[in-house]
Amino acid sequence: MIGDRWTLLILRECFLRTRRFEGFQSALGITRHLLAERLKKLVRQGILRRIPYQESPKRHEYILTQKGLDLYPIMMAIVHWGDTHMVDERGRPLLHQHRKCGKDFDPVMVCSECGEPLSAKEVHTHPGPGARSAPAAVAPTTSKTKARSRAA
Repeated sequence: MIGDRWTLLILRECFLRTRRFEGFQSALGITRHLLAERLKKLVRQGILRRIPYQESPKRHEYILTQKGLDLYPIMMAIVHWGDTHMVDERGRPLLHQHRKCGKDFDPVMVCSECGEPLSAKEVHTHPGPGARSAPAAVAPTTSKTKARSRAA
């Protein structure tokens, strides 16, 4: 759904308040055909809503639906990764300001229960109530188990 480059860039522009076809095309340098295809796909998937803003010629704006807005944490995680690993000496290309407190912030993922920041090393995953079948348990690999499996 959002795995291809252009779709992610279109979504980024949506979160930056781009709404119109020409705005997307200008910001991204994408061909009209490819942009139209991606916008139709996002509308079909319920991520964007297409709203007419002009009758003659007929033109539309593309607005994020709630399903689209729910992608914001994912987009911010990607932005944070880029800000951490891809920024040059000039610094971040965009800063994000929390409207409520007025401060620039770094997007972080926190535990919904205790509020502590999360990293992959601090999370254990287990089957939830909607799991179809329990995944096979995977024992951690150590140098001893690797040596035993090579010897076998």
